[in-house]
Amino acid sequence: MPDFVADILERYKTLAVVGLSSKPARPSHGVSQYMQEHGYRIIPINPHETEVLGEKAYPSLDALPECPEVVVIFRRPECVPEITESAIRRGAKVIWMQEGVIHEAAAERARQAGLTVIQDRCILKEHAKRFVTEGI
Repeated sequence: MPDFVADILERYKTLAVVGLSSKPARPSHGVSQYMQEHGYRIIPINPHETEVLGEKAYPSLDALPECPEVVVIFRRPECVPEITESAIRRGAKVIWMQEGVIHEAAAERARQAGLTVIQDRCILKEHAKRFVTEGI
């Protein structure tokens, strides 16, 4: 059986992280730092930040000067529909809702627009499970 999550993690290396915080104690920061350390380009999306993890932050997906490949969402479920619409407008390939983030209507809207959707899964855990060898 094909592993579509592994395929996403191998194919796309640019992650627009919506809700990325500069505060190291926040899950968004630790997860993004891990992904950055494993070769992914992180684009912080947060109107309250100017730079996170050495990368220029943008106030919204619509403010990005480029098309995001994967949109990783660290926001409450009620924020997901608006983020999804922006991701569709910008031509994203994947919507990735972190653990605890589920919005079926927005997920269906994204699928209908041709995006791959992952809900309620941590991108760090999914990466570590597939690509990090024990003891390294």
